[in-house]
Amino acid sequence: MVQQLKPEPQAEIIYPESDGQPMADNTKQFRWIVTIKENLEILFAEIADVFIAGDLFWYPVRGSLHRQAPDVMVVFGRPKGDRGSYKQWEEENIPPQVVFEILSPGNTGTSMTKKLLFYERYGVEEYYIYDPDTVELTGLLRNGNNLEEIEEINGWVSPRLKIRFVLKEDTLEIYRPDNQRFLTPVELDQLRQQ
Repeated sequence: MVQQLKPEPQAEIIYPESDGQPMADNTKQFRWIVTIKENLEILFAEIADVFIAGDLFWYPVRGSLHRQAPDVMVVFGRPKGDRGSYKQWEEENIPPQVVFEILSPGNTGTSMTKKLLFYERYGVEEYYIYDPDTVELTGLLRNGNNLEEIEEINGWVSPRLKIRFVLKEDTLEIYRPDNQRFLTPVELDQLRQQ
């Protein structure tokens, strides 16, 4: 008599929602993350299928723990709402189209190269990297399978977001399509009080 072996049940994969690392390394980096994320939330508040998140794990492939947590990501075609992580296979397999990273002293060339390769591999269309200490903005735009650097970023208008980037001597300014500048939460509250 031949005894049949039953396959072992596969353990369910747990996709962590945190890595125990801080969202930002310093107040300047955090302020930029919040300002960009919240201004994008305001810009797309009336559009139900634009999901915007800050520092949220994005898992592109089911069964893999390979992930990134962009400082800010924008996904067109997905509903707003709370998530513990962005599991792409549960989101009609739609990747974030726009990603922002705000540099801090803790970012290394190696870590930024890994992020670039990840975003390139998994379908990001626009990738913006801002260093608030040096006031340097790098933008990359998808061309086929590659993310290629935007040669003239000063005055650039994002194809997806329709926002404009203006580099000043001491800061970056971002403008909405109606030419209103992105404001910090404090500046927004001051306007509200007026």
